[in-house]
Amino acid sequence: MTILYVDADACPVKDEAVRVGERHGTKIRIVSNSWMRLPESDLVERVIVPEGPDEADNWIAERVGTGDVVVTADVPLAARCVKAGGLVISPSGKPFREDAIGMRLAMRDLNTHLRETGEIRESGPPFTKADRSRFLNQLETIMRAAKRRAPE
Repeated sequence: MTILYVDADACPVKDEAVRVGERHGTKIRIVSNSWMRLPESDLVERVIVPEGPDEADNWIAERVGTGDVVVTADVPLAARCVKAGGLVISPSGKPFREDAIGMRLAMRDLNTHLRETGEIRESGPPFTKADRSRFLNQLETIMRAAKRRAPE
């Protein structure tokens, strides 16, 4: 059975992920380092992990499997989840695919280096209504694909 994992810290599409997960009748695990207000649903499980770098990422990566879906902007977490057989989507609606994850990791590392050396100062484009719309459309597609892949 498909499980929808949401890497919730700084995730702008938690409510949208819950709506899509509910429509598909799937369990939704929202993982964060602290308590946050979430939509009320019998399908939502709040998971609060200890403070610390990568605690939420590790919790998700240790549990995700074939047919599960992960919402995250974290490229290293996405790579781990794709390797485990999960389908991964960013909050802006861009899927993380196995054939492109290496390039996404390399670009992330390059941008981190450039920020550390002062070559670039901004972190990325702002989140837009178009990103939210793309996320909803792509998550719907990914949820259908995940349900076909999920073990019975």
